[in-house]
Amino acid sequence: MSSRLRAFARLITVVAVVTVYVALHLTVTAGMDLRAHDRFRGAPARASAFAAALDRHADGAASARADIRDFRDIREGAAWFERNAPSGKSRSAVSSAAGDVEKGRVVLARARVAGLAAEVGREQARLERELTSSNVAALCWAASAGALLMVAWWLRRRRRSGAAELVDVVSRFVPRQPWWRRPVFLVASGVGCALFASGFLAASMSEQQGYKMALEAQALLLVCGLAALGAGVLILRYTRPRSARGAAQALLADGRRPVLYLRSFADDDTAAQVDDGTSVNIHSREEQLAGALGAVGPVIAVGRPGEPLPRLGAARFYLPLDDWRPTVLRLMELSQLILLRLGLGDGLWWEVEQARATQPARKLVLLVPGGLPGVAERLDEHLPTLSGLAEVSGDDPWTSAVITFGPEWTPHVHPVGPVPGTPRGVLARCRARARQAARASMTVYTPTHHVARALKTALASVGVRKRTMAWRATLATQASLWKGLTLVAALGLLSWLVSRALPLLDLR
Repeated sequence: MSSRLRAFARLITVVAVVTVYVALHLTVTAGMDLRAHDRFRGAPARASAFAAALDRHADGAASARADIRDFRDIREGAAWFERNAPSGKSRSAVSSAAGDVEKGRVVLARARVAGLAAEVGREQARLERELTSSNVAALCWAASAGALLMVAWWLRRRRRSGAAELVDVVSRFVPRQPWWRRPVFLVASGVGCALFASGFLAASMSEQQGYKMALEAQALLLVCGLAALGAGVLILRYTRPRSARGAAQALLADGRRPVLYLRSFADDDTAAQVDDGTSVNIHSREEQLAGALGAVGPVIAVGRPGEPLPRLGAARFYLPLDDWRPTVLRLMELSQLILLRLGLGDGLWWEVEQARATQPARKLVLLVPGGLPGVAERLDEHLPTLSGLAEVSGDDPWTSAVITFGPEWTPHVHPVGPVPGTPRGVLARCRARARQAARASMTVYTPTHHVARALKTALASVGVRKRTMAWRATLATQASLWKGLTLVAALGLLSWLVSRALPLLDLR
């Protein structure tokens, strides 16, 4: 599945979910209109009985017992209209007439209900029109939702079928887990995201809007917010590794050909570091890198053998120590991009050699950590021309340079740094200053942000243009916050819909 088709499939899925929600809302509205219509069906008879009781009470010729019965009928009729009549003139007239009777103003009461029968007829006709309109709207939206769900289902099948070969290769090396494990921890992770987002909002509100509150309210909001934030962080630290997708699940969920991330297992500790940059950041460098590369495709990686839980970031699968090379070669062929972090291990250089021998040059992207002796010289041994890496490589142990290759395996070295290149031209510089001023408060310049910018430039040099990589890396630092806000909003909308639907279950 191409990136454009995947984006279209996601858009269709979102529109289908929104349409289903609107259809459910309109269905509840139609049910409430039907209930109001049915409850008001006996209004003509009730109006006649109310008017007759009022007339008998006004005449005063009946016995005292009959007069008491008429007065009771008047009150019961008013109570029936109060319960079952829509907001309108009939309910107001009956209620006012009953009040006038209690105050002895019988003549005024009879004048109020003089046109009650005609008003009841008009309100019944209005309820009939509203019921017809709500039924038609609910049916139209339900039909649209059904059609969109069918399209989303078809696109999902196409996505999953397109990833079938890759899933077949990878799924043989994904550890088996009980079927309930991931759903349970996904729910727990959702609770953690909701607490994290709610606590962050409460603490931020206490800080920014606290001067408008009483001191006690501000302190309570701050304490509750920090408590929810801390609880959310603890829950997420425990549940996120246990609810992480495996490589097969990530491929099925995305549908595009993957980015194969190859590195030394010794680099996992550096990749697992969490950088400062947001108010509360719990996402590692590898998570940010995987978020940036999500503009290209899902990121999969070989997991460290024997690790109790997968590292967060690239979706893991696990190869046997004695027979990993054929699978890596097959995945190199099936992947659309090979991202390889250079190191000192012989296995990495075998992978560089195999990628150069079997794959197109544009597929291989090298990440170069700084401070590793002999890496530039060893890389030059595998290339037809010198890379010049030693002159531009920095000392950042995470990533100091990104290398892509031209058609004849000519290396293009792109240094990683906090300062991008100076735009050429007056207008370009003005636009750059405007963007920098507009984003100063929202852009997070973590080390991975700079790597993502270098990756974007490096891929553009070989014809792969992914302009969203840098801000994807930034958004990855706030993924749990956005997930929590989305979950809280979704639960709020669902609760509101359920609260509207609950009265329909009252059979009284």
